[in-house]
Amino acid sequence: MNLLVCISKTPDTTSRISFRPNEKEYNTDGVSFIMNPYDEWYALVKALEITEKNGGNVTVINVGPASNDIIIRKALAIGATDAVRVNLENPDAYTTSANIAAHAKNKSYDIIFTGKETIDFNGSEVGAMVAEMLDLPFISYASALEVNGNTSKITRDIEGGVEVCQVEGPYVLSASKGLAEQRIPNMKGIMMAKTKPLTVLDPISENARVTIEKFILPPGKSGVKLINPDDMDELVRLLHEEAKVI
Repeated sequence: MNLLVCISKTPDTTSRISFRPNEKEYNTDGVSFIMNPYDEWYALVKALEITEKNGGNVTVINVGPASNDIIIRKALAIGATDAVRVNLENPDAYTTSANIAAHAKNKSYDIIFTGKETIDFNGSEVGAMVAEMLDLPFISYASALEVNGNTSKITRDIEGGVEVCQVEGPYVLSASKGLAEQRIPNMKGIMMAKTKPLTVLDPISENARVTIEKFILPPGKSGVKLINPDDMDELVRLLHEEAKVI
């Protein structure tokens, strides 16, 4: 099988969030960056499991600058066959999707994987956009996947439960928690990643549809108030006068 996994670079989950004085840029000083966990732990690993069982190749694709090569090399160390990076600085979701679709259009990928969302913007947009641009079925929030030839049985998370569906390839799928188990690259994989091909492409001429006007941090959390469990009047007063619905 020929599989494509879309990966992105995000700040580490423990990173301090702050913005530059112009309030339009994330302050990257001292920030550690990682491969987006939904892309790495679930989408990439599931693609590798499929090819280990059925044979084939796993290509990873990233839309971003040369500084993203570090996370691409990690994907290669985990087991991806090869990689593609579209050389584009600060793309929005639409531009990212358009460049992925342009690459995939004539490549005959059986499945295109994305994580369900990135942990910085939480947009959940790229998978659906890529599917629309390529006129392919899109299955979101997949938590289980069984591939049998050209037919896939997919369990996906929905409001209040799960849904089981069947789809004929090719298609686009966004990976949710449970689809696979995280893998740690071993020394052999890390050494092999240095020799695996990483192709850098020029972006297509698609202009970003979204521009950042301003970043705003949410208000800080107030301290916890402890109330005597027998003092219901005080509890009711606080709920009426100070409690906020978020």
